[in-house]
Amino acid sequence: MVEDKQRERIKLKKLREMLRRTASKEKPESSQEQEKSAPNKPVDLTDATFKEAVENHALVVIDCWAPWCGPCRYVSPIIEEIARDYVGKIFFGKLNVDENRRVAMQYGIMSIPTLLIFKKGRLVDQIIGAMPRRMLEPKITRYL
Repeated sequence: MVEDKQRERIKLKKLREMLRRTASKEKPESSQEQEKSAPNKPVDLTDATFKEAVENHALVVIDCWAPWCGPCRYVSPIIEEIARDYVGKIFFGKLNVDENRRVAMQYGIMSIPTLLIFKKGRLVDQIIGAMPRRMLEPKITRYL
């Protein structure tokens, strides 16, 4: 129990550090510098870190999943590939809905996997279900 709280505090601190770096007012000199400072894979989010992640990035995709969900395991590597390809352009997060029920209830997530897409802090789309990259990528990138 104590270890879980410590782990959560450390995770929250590291996420805040990363969010501060990627959302700083100073713009990198080049897109290569921007790509180096941004995460190249989805960041684990919690109920506590969700709002900050959404508000501090222009375009955010949150993968709502659970460890027991087969379709979630299918879509996870696809999301990771897209995250690598759009470093610095799209912020990707992962939210385990079994462990973070507040956000799941807030957005009415009844089926997983569900992708929540936020632009400038506002929910603009929900994509429900697993699909191949060729179908999923255009649904996400149209908000760039």
